Amino acid sequence: MIIQHTHRTSGPSFSLSNRVRRQLWNWVWLWLFRPSLRPMHAWRAALLRLFGARLGRDARVYPGARIWAPWNLVMGEHTAVADGVTLYNISPITLGDYAIVSQGSHLCTGSHDYNSETFQLIASPITLERHVWVCAEAFISPGVTLPEGVVIAPRTVVTKPLREPWTVYGGTPARAIGQRRPQP
Repeated sequence: MIIQHTHRTSGPSFSLSNRVRRQLWNWVWLWLFRPSLRPMHAWRAALLRLFGARLGRDARVYPGARIWAPWNLVMGEHTAVADGVTLYNISPITLGDYAIVSQGSHLCTGSHDYNSETFQLIASPITLERHVWVCAEAFISPGVTLPEGVVIAPRTVVTKPLREPWTVYGGTPARAIGQRRPQP
């Protein structure tokens, strides 16, 4: 999906069809998704599905959420993405059942190879397993997997996959700061 470049200014990073699909989505987001009333979860889910998102039962995406590519979004059952969230999903973002992404958080699957002469765009998926809660204004980097039950404290920066389930992480970079009681 990402075009490999031989020169830093050699052209776009994505195919024409990808850019057209994203532009269509941007117009739908602007005119139909964003202005929808907060309780209209089924309407927003239908729009996301129309663009290829795979959403489980009772998946809720609030109108102020910004999703770069709905076709790269998978949400399990009883999941939520709050207002002000940015899902920059060049690569897939998967939210397991009961996962929550709170206000102002940013999940970013793309970056650049800073050692590449062409500053090549690169991407890696992000996975949030069951019962994960990403608190307000946290940042999740490309390639991160958050194990079951993890809580990411507000404004935490997660730069690598975490290992311990049912753990609370906080800080920059994220480190274990507490334990969480497992949920059924």
